[in-house]
Amino acid sequence: MSTLSSLRVAVASACLAAGVAGCAVKSPPATEAVRKDALQGAEVRAAWAATNEATADANAGKIDDYWLATFNDAQLTALVNEAIAKNPDLRATAARVEQSAAYATSARAALLPWVNLLGTGGIKAGGGADLSSALSGAMLGVSWEPDLWGRLRYGRNAAADSYASAQADYEFARQSLAAQVARSWFIAIETKLQLEAAESMAASSRALVSLAQDRQRVGSGSDRDVSLARAALGTMEDTARQAELAHTQAVRSLEIVIGRYPAAELEVATRLTEMPGPVPVGMPLDMLERRPDIIAAERRVAAAFSRVGEAKAARLPTIRLNASIAALSSDVLTLQDDYNNPSGGAGGTFFAPLYHGGDLQARVELRTAEQKEAVARYGSQVLRALGDVENALAASEILARRVTILGQVVSDQQKALDYEQASYRVGRADMRAVQQQQQQLQAAQINYLRARSEELSQRVNLHLVLGGSFAEPIELAAAD
Repeated sequence: MSTLSSLRVAVASACLAAGVAGCAVKSPPATEAVRKDALQGAEVRAAWAATNEATADANAGKIDDYWLATFNDAQLTALVNEAIAKNPDLRATAARVEQSAAYATSARAALLPWVNLLGTGGIKAGGGADLSSALSGAMLGVSWEPDLWGRLRYGRNAAADSYASAQADYEFARQSLAAQVARSWFIAIETKLQLEAAESMAASSRALVSLAQDRQRVGSGSDRDVSLARAALGTMEDTARQAELAHTQAVRSLEIVIGRYPAAELEVATRLTEMPGPVPVGMPLDMLERRPDIIAAERRVAAAFSRVGEAKAARLPTIRLNASIAALSSDVLTLQDDYNNPSGGAGGTFFAPLYHGGDLQARVELRTAEQKEAVARYGSQVLRALGDVENALAASEILARRVTILGQVVSDQQKALDYEQASYRVGRADMRAVQQQQQQLQAAQINYLRARSEELSQRVNLHLVLGGSFAEPIELAAAD
């Protein structure tokens, strides 16, 4: 048998023996077990507490995706897509996913044989010689560490779970960014409508100033009415400037989120979109099983579990097998008489950690403490997620009632203002009554617009906390 054939047989035999002898690694605990340990007796209910009998049927069904399309707003959809492509924070999160993928690939590579090729040679000039031309040839080397105790496999599994966690974090960041754009969009529209309402009230106040001056000239008015009208006009114009500032700040905030220069140049819609229909909310367990940030937290627990196994296995001996084949020649040196080209060999190294001053045990304790922390943080995140949904459901119901009530208030206040203005024209009311009614109408309009904007934003929040995606969800890579 040739040297090369013997080398192949030796390496294959060693690999087979090491594979048979290697210890199986333990799988991380199941999600149900992690949740039970993390919640310390707190039970996840079968239905949402904030869903009453009146809304239960409307909210029945499994959690759905594609919530962005329910608003039927093409400009909002375009802004979300622009933000997903350009937002710097999201790009940074995507880069962390790429880093995790590289770590996972590196961890898998540690389980495979490493093959290296070394070449050497030189050119001899004149009668002299140098070390670079002493030997010419090539050497092919193979080295491999049999994973006898699972240290490398635990490391691979931990890296894979960390990668899955990073992917889930990115998906939640992606969904959160879409929700942030939608909320900012609604606020920008709200502030624009508030500005228009303030400008309208200011125009009405200017008309009242003119009316008060006309009444004064014909003797049916007074200096007091003119002064009150002018003071009211100044207040309304100041309110309009405040609304203008709030609108430009809202637009700049939106432009920053979508990755544009904050120049307050974005044109927003002229009205708030209509409220979409009811949202299927599913059951609490549905949310926990699909919400990306909860999945990320659970994968971090799995990664921490594997890191404990990796630390424990690091206390045990390791073996590294080596094999090489080389073909060498020299014009300067005389090779041994029994050297044949090609020539090869195989061997190995054995390493057993005997005493490291307690470092190895400390690493086990460190990884164990990290696993406990990951479990506790998972429990905290689960409770916060459940609270997010309960709060969103309760807020959505209350805001829907408020919008109905405040819409009627605006209508009634407008009728009352029309009455007071008509009474002032014919001399049956004074300027103070008109001004008070103007202020009440303006306050009612602001409250109504704010409630409508909050209702739309709360709908976005509900989709987000339920784990619904605004578009096609990203397929997460399965952990090894």
